[in-house]
Amino acid sequence: MRIERVDDKTVKCFLSNEELEEYEIDYKDFILRSDKAREIVQEIIEQAEEEVGYKPPKFAFDLQIMLLPDQGLILTFSDRDAEARESDQFIECLREIKKILQRTREKISESNEASSESQQNQQAAVGEGAGNGQEAQEQASRPSFAVFAFSGIGRIMEFASVLPSNLLVESSLYEMDGLYYLYLLRGRASYERYSRACVQAMEFGSLYAADESQVLRLKEHGQCLIAEKAVKKLRG
Repeated sequence: MRIERVDDKTVKCFLSNEELEEYEIDYKDFILRSDKAREIVQEIIEQAEEEVGYKPPKFAFDLQIMLLPDQGLILTFSDRDAEARESDQFIECLREIKKILQRTREKISESNEASSESQQNQQAAVGEGAGNGQEAQEQASRPSFAVFAFSGIGRIMEFASVLPSNLLVESSLYEMDGLYYLYLLRGRASYERYSRACVQAMEFGSLYAADESQVLRLKEHGQCLIAEKAVKKLRG
């Protein structure tokens, strides 16, 4: 369990997959706020008080859950005011999604290096994109899709209701292992509006994935409830 002090009112805790197995708990417990998850949260808070001097709010705190595929979970505790919290979540969400995408690209790159043919293709791609330079690199670093997990359809409906009616995102709804997953793509929405929608999604659920392998797993093992325009259909 690794705890990091962000500022006076915010701490982050990283739980590895090994630790989750030791506790016999997974991300679903935190989303559903199970008794076991509440016990772990209390333990984290007590450890944060001892290690980094964290002082939890007297009444309530905001808990954000973020799944790191093949690594573990990040739990963020905060008692910031709503405006500051939204700004920080916006930045934090983008940072974590970019980290996930970067790790995915590194894995793909390592796989390509093992094959001479892949190396040639990669070199050709670099040559073709040389003229675009910085612009191409910036676009590649911007996530265009993410999957969010929710404890129930009601939570997704609440999320959908706060989004602008003219938001041009694409979305699908899946059910798997008792949880509901919203596959949210940027579509024709601006990057800023899409990013803000992702931050708002984390107010009602948690980030499940931002890489293709997790999406493929969801499509293979989950049940598709709404194939397209899920947000619009659930807005009510």
